[in-house]
Amino acid sequence: MRNFFKGQFLFTLLIILTFIFLGGQHLNGLAQEKELRISKEEKEQVIHKIGEILNKLYVYPEKAEKMSSHVTEKLKSGDYDTITSPQAFASRVAGDLRKISKDLHIRVVYGPEFVELLRREKENQNDPELIKLRIEELRKTNFGFKEVKILPGNIGYLDLRQFAGTEYAGETAVAAMNFLANCEALIIDLRNNGGGSPEMIQLLTSYFYEGEPVHLNSFYWRPGDKRTQTWTLPHVPGKRIPDTDIYVLTSRRTFSAAEEFSYNLRNLKRATLIGEITGGGAHPGGPEVVNDNFIINVPKGRAINPITNTNWEGVGVEPHIKVPQDKALATAQVKVLEKLTDQAKNKREKSVYEWHLESLRAELNPFVAASGILRSYVGKYGPRTITFENGELYYQREGRPKYKMIPMSEELFMFKELDYFRIKFIKENGVVKAITGVYDTGRTDKNIKDK
Repeated sequence: MRNFFKGQFLFTLLIILTFIFLGGQHLNGLAQEKELRISKEEKEQVIHKIGEILNKLYVYPEKAEKMSSHVTEKLKSGDYDTITSPQAFASRVAGDLRKISKDLHIRVVYGPEFVELLRREKENQNDPELIKLRIEELRKTNFGFKEVKILPGNIGYLDLRQFAGTEYAGETAVAAMNFLANCEALIIDLRNNGGGSPEMIQLLTSYFYEGEPVHLNSFYWRPGDKRTQTWTLPHVPGKRIPDTDIYVLTSRRTFSAAEEFSYNLRNLKRATLIGEITGGGAHPGGPEVVNDNFIINVPKGRAINPITNTNWEGVGVEPHIKVPQDKALATAQVKVLEKLTDQAKNKREKSVYEWHLESLRAELNPFVAASGILRSYVGKYGPRTITFENGELYYQREGRPKYKMIPMSEELFMFKELDYFRIKFIKENGVVKAITGVYDTGRTDKNIKDK
């Protein structure tokens, strides 16, 4: 599994660095880019070598043969003759391969500088310079842990952008899971997660169970004709949360290992998935050198879920609750708070959950207030000032920051930054007379509008 992650990391790094050095960020690079041309002989060499690699390593031999034959025929028929840019050639060939396989893990990239990197990595996986580079690139993104916080109602939230290898990201993962251990529920946001390491899936999922190990997934690998399995770990540092409700947010960008994590928990009935159907990539693999200039990412294995005996390749993972990805977080929060409201131990606890529910429902179904109504609220109310700017109301108390007001109804407004506070306008015979500050504790304070 570690070799798989390292290969995927190098391929991702290659794409990033290719963009930086060849994508036009330097004027010299732009000039060189315009002069780059690929010869007929190299096209033939690349197509021939890609066919060899696919037929040797691609997870489905019959599809490998079809892909190889397809691009070979296109070469012979002259479909690639007018292409002179090596980058354009790589993109075209990759697209043609995917037309046959429907496998989104297949990619072809032009990058001579990084062919050398990959060769070095294959010769010595413990190359200290490459390890340093790998760790430094992962560190810059906090190993994929973009945000860890507590949402209103003591709901844990983890925005995870990649499943980095545990040999690098283990400490960060443990710190995040221990921070979230006392939440009422946990929302894991994978809407911008493109995959990574099965080892990180194993570590994080282990916090959701206790007792006997749970079989998470299996893989078949064509090289070596072997099978591997992943199970929850017998020990994790810190507190497990086997009884905490888990919600996973997905989008079309959710891919590969992020899909495995979602698919595992869905079929184990351990999480509720909310959002969009995922990208549909269940074939792990890694980069292979084609020649001195080109690399191909080859899917060499396939996931085999122990419950379904299949995977999500080409179809994606279907969420329990389908909503546009930009509505997924608020939808998940509503589901959590509705359950917490029903289970509230006392009136005070229930009122707090209901307060946050009202805000979230207003976010999901925005109220649109008429411009004339909004303008009628402008003025000073003792230490509080209401202004109308660019079609929206703003609130400011003396000596404090200014906040945009979000309408919940014609007279009631909330604030994104102040989840404990709202403003309600008081009218008499249609004329605005005062405002009341409303707090989640039930306290209120009133200010008369200055004349």
